[in-house]
Amino acid sequence: HVGDPAWLEAQGLFVAEGRLVLQRLIEYGRFAVDSVLLTEGAFRAIEPRLDPSWLVLVADPAIVDGVTGFKFHRGCLALVHRPSRPLPLSAFARARRLIVLEAVGNPDNIGGIFRSAAALGADGVLLDPTCADPFYRKAVRTSMGAVLRLPFATIDSWPQGLAALGEMGFTIVALTPSAELTVDQFAATLSGDANVALLAGSEGSGLTAAALSAAHTAVRIPVDPRSDSLNVVVAVSIALQRLRLPESSS
Repeated sequence: HVGDPAWLEAQGLFVAEGRLVLQRLIEYGRFAVDSVLLTEGAFRAIEPRLDPSWLVLVADPAIVDGVTGFKFHRGCLALVHRPSRPLPLSAFARARRLIVLEAVGNPDNIGGIFRSAAALGADGVLLDPTCADPFYRKAVRTSMGAVLRLPFATIDSWPQGLAALGEMGFTIVALTPSAELTVDQFAATLSGDANVALLAGSEGSGLTAAALSAAHTAVRIPVDPRSDSLNVVVAVSIALQRLRLPESSS
């Protein structure tokens, strides 16, 4: 069932594939491993880091491919237990920079955003109920394991739940091409103790009117007028870098 995301979720599991992702899963130590499936070569490479309490299965590559139904695993994948309960918004009360996503349904984009968020100083990611599952296999792989390190939660009441971020002291900054203010202009106004929640929507339709109304301000990234928009991963990455805390404060 490793290729069946609905079955995995129903069982409280997700798939982590690839040697680097498995190594980071072990390094971060945030999730309980159910079992690991490896080719002989992958087993030799990663054996010293495997927990002796895990169920570890070693098989020929052809058997692994036949079991999984896909070939992106690089000879190494694990079944991992999802958290028993989701994180509450209160878990992000001490964050300084958050990414908030609306209707980002592509798992590759979710994974890419997590990868950038982890690299550029974000403390967590919040998602609306229509976003792709960060524990989806491709999202975990594309994030290069950042999904396993960066905390995230779903805001079930959307967009009304965004008000709680304001009450927690966050300035909600909507990222939209229609904004008059550029991200650099906004960044120049930020005080050193400002907490920012960067809000971004899907590539096609962008943020809904309701989500835009819930934001405190809106910013844009200036682009060539012959281009209509940026990929959401690229846009979030640029904006997050511009809004990043000084090294001494992060």
